[in-house]
Amino acid sequence: MTSTPSHFGPELRRLRVEANLSLRGLSAALNYDKGYLSKVERGERSASPELARRCDAFLGANGELQRLVTDAESTDTTARSLPHPGRRTVLAAGTGSVLDLGLKLGGRTAPTAVEPLFLSFQAQFDQLRTLGQSTAPNVLLPLLEIQTRLVAGLAAGASSATRAPTLVLASRFAEFTGWMAQEAGNTPAALGWTGEAVELAGAGGDSHLGSYALVRRALVTFYDGDAASTIALARRAQGRHLPPRIRGLAAQREAQGHALLGAERDCLRGLDNARELLQSNEADSGTGPALGTTHVSDPAAMTTGWCMYDLGRPAAAAEILDRECRRLPAHALRTRARYGFRRSLAHAAAGEVEHACAIAGELLGVMPAVPSATVNTDVRRLTRELLRFRGNRAVRDLQPALARVLAPTHS
Repeated sequence: MTSTPSHFGPELRRLRVEANLSLRGLSAALNYDKGYLSKVERGERSASPELARRCDAFLGANGELQRLVTDAESTDTTARSLPHPGRRTVLAAGTGSVLDLGLKLGGRTAPTAVEPLFLSFQAQFDQLRTLGQSTAPNVLLPLLEIQTRLVAGLAAGASSATRAPTLVLASRFAEFTGWMAQEAGNTPAALGWTGEAVELAGAGGDSHLGSYALVRRALVTFYDGDAASTIALARRAQGRHLPPRIRGLAAQREAQGHALLGAERDCLRGLDNARELLQSNEADSGTGPALGTTHVSDPAAMTTGWCMYDLGRPAAAAEILDRECRRLPAHALRTRARYGFRRSLAHAAAGEVEHACAIAGELLGVMPAVPSATVNTDVRRLTRELLRFRGNRAVRDLQPALARVLAPTHS
């Protein structure tokens, strides 16, 4: 989406003149062509959201320039809550009442066999999460769906002491299935499986997963560029009665929503809150396997780097992401791709084009193994960013590989 030139251009010029800055100076600071910026100011060209973010940050406009490139719907402070898909939609997407179906299947399991099977499925869950870092989501999804139903069914034959943790484990299978569905680009299925996870967790006595589901739904709105809904959903998952980890993950998501709006102070405040919560002694004391990423050693620091780019500060983003990406485990290919392409994007926006291409070139080699609809969001942004430097040899060499990664999304 681009701005209305008649509004954005004059405001950019006013702020630039007020800062006693020449067009040449602004061009050098932002790594944008002087002639292009001149046309934007005169209203002959539209400003991209990326340009608006950088101008906003450099000129200290506190989000005003960004708001000029956003239509009334996306800037409306009343969030549009994502509805949970109806049962018919869920069934069409490949999910159903896992709890009901699972318990029917599970009636055949002898109680004495439940505990060893539970331990086996628990180990399988950890293995599948690890496998998800190096396997295409469409390959894993059928297996995850079956395993979710089997574990839910196992609960029917469990003793009262084992039934609750078995249902909670089933909820984690369902939640991870939802994440893989989102990575595969199937948002309705992702939301459907997240809803199933909430049902299973509730049946197992874990009432907190419903709040984490808001964080997952906020991720969907975040990738859709809907900052208002992202913030509203994340705030609903920060009640004081909730575990610190869920509140910390929600605070991170809220910060990302503020970054999309260019609200730097609110973003940094949310990141500070997230850091405090996620580093607390109680952060890992929740029920069942850990929610959220388990491959990022300092999620708040990594999210800070992510937000710096959205706030129009690519050099700061690149510095943080360089440091944090070096700490990612070698086997976590999906996580390395997610943050690595954002790192490449930050370097490109900071004018370090050859370095950005080198980073992206390494990552493109693993993308066939871990295709990702969410990562492709940043691959598309990187492609657009590099088009400004199409005369650069490194950019020309990289463009065919970038196009191959994105080609399936347009088929």
